[in-house]
Amino acid sequence: MATGLTDPARIKSYKFSIPFVGEMQWEPDPTQRRAAWALYVELVTRTSTQPLDLDLGLIREALNSLNGIFSTTRQILRESGPAVGAGPNTVGGVAIAVLNKGLRPFLSKWHPLLQAYETQRPPSTSPKEWEKQWDKEARLRGELEALRGDLEKYAQALAEMAGIND
Repeated sequence: MATGLTDPARIKSYKFSIPFVGEMQWEPDPTQRRAAWALYVELVTRTSTQPLDLDLGLIREALNSLNGIFSTTRQILRESGPAVGAGPNTVGGVAIAVLNKGLRPFLSKWHPLLQAYETQRPPSTSPKEWEKQWDKEARLRGELEALRGDLEKYAQALAEMAGIND
């Protein structure tokens, strides 16, 4: 979490510990604040950042939601321009690290495994029931919950970067 005064106009820098990034020092900047806000809104409104109840929702929906974070993050960074940066102490750098070190390895592992299993579903079995029968379902849900916790910490850091005080 950030440390320092709560008035963004008076803060010289924040110190964060963000999953997939580690410790970083960040200095408030209006362009980066706007990008942080856009990334925050995108992240917290997705299925992938909410707990996935055993009886509700499909794992496939959660993976698709995580995959969607890639395209929206790219769009936000493109529209924000180079002022959001790509270095380790910038909103852009943090977003890129979260994509490449957090989401990409998770999706590269689980997307093909789930997709291969889904192709075997008999027409008489619902997608939900088929997922529940998968021998890797509990493990995927556990790893998804761990990732969700990391994304929640990332979202909290984005909120603070955007100047939101919860």
